[in-house]
Amino acid sequence: MRIGLVSDIHANAVALERVLDAMPAVDRIVCAGDVIGYNPFPRECVETVRERGWPTVQGNHDRVVTSPDSYRHNQMAHAGLTYARERLDDDQLAWLADLPESLTLLDGRVRVVHSHPTDRDRYVMPEEFSALGRHLGDEDVLVLGHTHVQHHERVGDTLIVNPGSVGQPRDRDPHAAFAVLDVDDGVTVDQRRVEYDVGRVQEAVETAGLPSRTGERLARGQ
Repeated sequence: MRIGLVSDIHANAVALERVLDAMPAVDRIVCAGDVIGYNPFPRECVETVRERGWPTVQGNHDRVVTSPDSYRHNQMAHAGLTYARERLDDDQLAWLADLPESLTLLDGRVRVVHSHPTDRDRYVMPEEFSALGRHLGDEDVLVLGHTHVQHHERVGDTLIVNPGSVGQPRDRDPHAAFAVLDVDDGVTVDQRRVEYDVGRVQEAVETAGLPSRTGERLARGQ
């Protein structure tokens, strides 16, 4: 079985469209959270994920979209959450609120979380993957996101994968990130990047009245 892995879409429908165009044939796509936030296409991204029925876990932005003031210390995050709350309908907001914090797939072989597997909202940077061993169970694969940094590493018998961010990469590479997991012959992952029209998103950011830096950082992969 081949599984497409996406994470941290962050309301960037332009990047998501390109990722879907570039995604090879897979049996399913799984999302490691943060469908909304920052960027100006929250409705489009929520509907894409919902309509396609992707197994999805709840990211921190998904969880607090109805209380954006919890991110008042971060201008870009606060503005993106406020924008999303104003534009999502009650059904879409309820869908985000009902997303689980973790999922297990393929009879427990694959576990999906948004951030740290036992410490919600904690960032797990690539250099910290090796320390996750004591937090692992019997899963063959742990999928996580949150850092917007693409990386994979085998820790013991478990492959840990962060597919990177579709909508706001932060690893100095502005290309939208995703991954393809193969769990048939052993467990392997192919991490991929794809170019998209950043300028189109930047124009939409300005039109929406979101902070200019929200669009500017996309071109730098920050």
